[in-house]
Parts: sequence; C-alpha cells; structure tokens
Amino acid sequence: MSLTRVVNNEDHSRKKAVSMFSKFLNLDQEKQDRIINAAIKKFAQKGYDNASTNEIVKEAGISKGLLFHYFGNKKNMYLFLFDHFYEIIVDEFYKKINLEERDIFKRVRQAVTVKMELLNKYPDLFNFLSAAVMEDSKEVKLELDKRKKQLSKTNIGKLYEDIDLSLFRDDLDVQKALKIIFWTFEQFSEELIQRAKQSPTHEFNYDEAIQETEEYYEVLMKAFYK
Repeated sequence: MSLTRVVNNEDHSRKKAVSMFSKFLNLDQEKQDRIINAAIKKFAQKGYDNASTNEIVKEAGISKGLLFHYFGNKKNMYLFLFDHFYEIIVDEFYKKINLEERDIFKRVRQAVTVKMELLNKYPDLFNFLSAAVMEDSKEVKLELDKRKKQLSKTNIGKLYEDIDLSLFRDDLDVQKALKIIFWTFEQFSEELIQRAKQSPTHEFNYDEAIQETEEYYEVLMKAFYK
C-alpha cells in the first residue's frame, strides 16, 4: 500500500472517529490518556468479555455514566481503541522511519525510538493490540476480523522489507539472522516496559535505553555484517 493511500485511509478514519466520539476527543489530553490507559490495561489483562467497565472507570477515576456518555457502550469503546492505536502506530511509523534506508540496523534504531516514545505514553499499548489480534469474543470478532484484513496491508512488517542483504556475511543464513535481530529488540522492548512499570514515575530512562540499544547494535553488527 502506498504512503498516499495510507494517509488517505487515516484521514477517513480520523474524520469518522471525530464524528462518533467527538465528546471524548474534545477532552483535555491528560484525561483522554488516563481513560485510554485504564481501558487498554484491563482489556489487555482480561480480554474483551472479562474486562469490566467498573474496573476501567475505577482505574480512570471517572464515573461509569461518563464512560458511556463518551463511547455509548463497551463494544464501541473497544473498537475505537483498536482503530485509534493502529492509526497512531502507522502514522508514527511512516512519519519517523525512513524506509529508503536499507541498512536494517539503522531502520531498527528508528523503530525502537518510536516504540519507546509510544510505550512511555501508553505502557499497555502493544499488549492491548496483541490481545486484540487474538480476541475471539463473538461480540467483537467479526468487526476485528474485517479491520485486521484491511490493516494487514500496512503492518509494521514493512520494517524488514527491501533491506540490503549484501551487508550480511556470506556464510550466514540471513533469514535466521533477521529473526534474531527481531527477537532481540522485541525482548529488549519488553524489558524496557517492565523497568518503566517498576520505576516510581513509570517512565523510560531514555538515555540509558538508547545507550543499551547502541550496545546491542554493536554486538549484532559485529556478528552478522561483513
């Protein structure tokens, strides 16, 4: 899918979301983020059917009446969150990652930075989306399946497309090397999440994370590049 088409799809989705959820989107950003983080945390932990709106409003510090005032019902809120975050990720991905850069480590460096920024703001973001992809609740499955079919055309797997394989050592199985690179930084991201959750401020130490990231790049580049 071209970047132009992605942007057009995002614009259409945003206009639709603004129309349906204008009361919520007109809230100040701090309150929006508080409600969003409470909701995605419960949905990620318990799944759609078992996530309680009572628990969500308690965590968010709002009344149940306000939650339904903003979203209408639990299903609308869940699907809004899925659409909202996928748009954010695609937007950040295309805006901040240079896909013309064919060195996989330079691309990954950009992707890790984007992911750290998003997780600092929404700690349960990727857990929520991972759970949503596997969600089998009858109440939302049909709508999610339609969305996943469309969104698969713009998935973040593009990070690994059209990279310069000539940079890798000739004696390597490059596909296995790419998997190792992917697994390394996925696990490193999970470690960063756990550190942030255990810290008093729940924020990433960016300087420390960037330094460690560079150390991983150095090790992997020495192992895999010519």
